[in-house]
Amino acid sequence: MAASAFPDSAVQQRIVIENCAIATIDADDTEYAGGHVVIAGNTIESVGAGKAPEGLANVVRRVDGTGHLATPGLINTHHHFYQWLTRGLATDHNLFDWLVALYPTWARIDAQMLTAATHGSLGMMVKGGVTTACDHHYVFPRGAGDLVAAELAAAADIGARITLARGSMDRSEKDGGLPPDFAVETTEGALIATEAAVDAHHDASFGSMVHLAVAPCSPFSVSTELLREGAALARRKGVRMHTHGSETVEEEAFCHELFGMGPTDYLASTGWLGEDVWMAHCVHMNDSDIAAFARTGTGVAHCPSSNARLAAGIARVPDLLAAGVPVGLGVDGTASNESGELRTELRNALLINRLGAHREAALNARAALRLGTHGGAQVLGRAAEIGSLEPGKLADLVLWKLDGLGHASIADPVTALVFGPPAPVTLSLVDGRPVVEDDHLTTVDEDAIARATRSEARRLARIAAGG
Repeated sequence: MAASAFPDSAVQQRIVIENCAIATIDADDTEYAGGHVVIAGNTIESVGAGKAPEGLANVVRRVDGTGHLATPGLINTHHHFYQWLTRGLATDHNLFDWLVALYPTWARIDAQMLTAATHGSLGMMVKGGVTTACDHHYVFPRGAGDLVAAELAAAADIGARITLARGSMDRSEKDGGLPPDFAVETTEGALIATEAAVDAHHDASFGSMVHLAVAPCSPFSVSTELLREGAALARRKGVRMHTHGSETVEEEAFCHELFGMGPTDYLASTGWLGEDVWMAHCVHMNDSDIAAFARTGTGVAHCPSSNARLAAGIARVPDLLAAGVPVGLGVDGTASNESGELRTELRNALLINRLGAHREAALNARAALRLGTHGGAQVLGRAAEIGSLEPGKLADLVLWKLDGLGHASIADPVTALVFGPPAPVTLSLVDGRPVVEDDHLTTVDEDAIARATRSEARRLARIAAGG
């Protein structure tokens, strides 16, 4: 029998899930063909083979998981929620051309738009098994309202954990950057606003629903001063650091032209390597770059669909993992990954990496699932709390339905989840609370969100067009 994390007298309410296959994603990759999970309050009490222990008190719900696979909740390590309102645009562009096309529209966003976009982006991910998401928000137009507060309130509506990476840009076209001049903050203003956001919203306690990170946007949209001072700010405040890095060959050329070195060496020179740092994409990395990430413990958010959509290339994920680099999965912004789901990234990460040098040995189903769960927890600095199903960890759990038409003929449940079509979510818990039941969000009206996102997308388009 699996060990219990709590004495019986300490438990108020329990949820018992039985008769399901379980992929714990613990250090030993323990799996059960038929097992149980007992949840006490917001924490996993026990997980193991067979039926749950007899005589449990205060059981408020029993779930028959026959035909299902239980896994940790998926963890999205990189996103841009606001881009939900600009999906389907600039669909045949590379990264730099895509940014130039969309920055003028993004720079018109306001708090009402971001609320709708957060509901749409986060709601879609949560429907697909995400329980924790990082949003990298770096567009702060003047007069837009309190965008950080608006996003966090909308995330609370959905019920997911969030790491809000408070981004910034201070290198505009006049400074040799890509964003239009009106789309950026001053260096000082960005630092002051970032510190204020951390002070107001970051919660470092166990089980926190909100983390903040310091997140200047990218080497080609921020100054060296903002990177250096941002790193100093993050370390003074004890929060993590996030940015984009080594996404495209154009970025590589840009960094060599402006700084005389590649993106990894440049970011290292500004203090942006370390166990408290993770970067999105990391597609164009040489052996020296990978060794630097491994040596410093710098993490990677692998975004396979966006990398393909923008023709960025194939990240060297097998080499990163072999070197010991922490790697998680990211949806990336839905203007470059219109599906907006992380469960599809499990499959895409596996398939795209098999097109690379390692071919069929690049990733297997279990490696892909580990990227989307425990790997993401490592990257976000929360591996002690989430990312695996173990006693004492937070009750962030997904029950995937695998006995339907799309999956029933695949014998192995993990293979069915990763290789098969997107699996329906029968139940998803965050902090022990249901956020999805029978493939529908429990905390919000999905149809109302769809109407609001459509309306706000049209309003943004009108404003950007000068209407």
